[in-house]
Amino acid sequence: MSSIFTKIIKNEIPAYKIAEDSHHLAFLDAMPLAKGHTLVIPKVETDLIFDLENDDFKNLWGFAQTVAKKMQKTYPNKRIAVAVIGLEVPHAHIHLIPITKTEDMNFKNVRLKFSDDEYQEIQRAILNS
Repeated sequence: MSSIFTKIIKNEIPAYKIAEDSHHLAFLDAMPLAKGHTLVIPKVETDLIFDLENDDFKNLWGFAQTVAKKMQKTYPNKRIAVAVIGLEVPHAHIHLIPITKTEDMNFKNVRLKFSDDEYQEIQRAILNS
């Protein structure tokens, strides 16, 4: 059974895409902890990040670094935090989260909700960085 992320890759479910190449995709989290919270995934459906082949693992992190640098330009007064948890969706993914304090990364925090217009504004801001 395909993960929700595979459905996003196949454009079966819409997402606010931030970056994409032939092997990776970055898009805004649908249940973000912070404005700009982005998920970075490999296009090959792999449950656990450490199950990726060595080169695929390195390339995923390189892609995430590129996305994080764009985010840093968008949110210059914040740090771009990184988390790999792997419990909610059975598809390897990296969370990139703009934060100002450690507590901003607590996954028990109430998730933010944005309108379609707000998501598009966040997407444009990152894309235009």
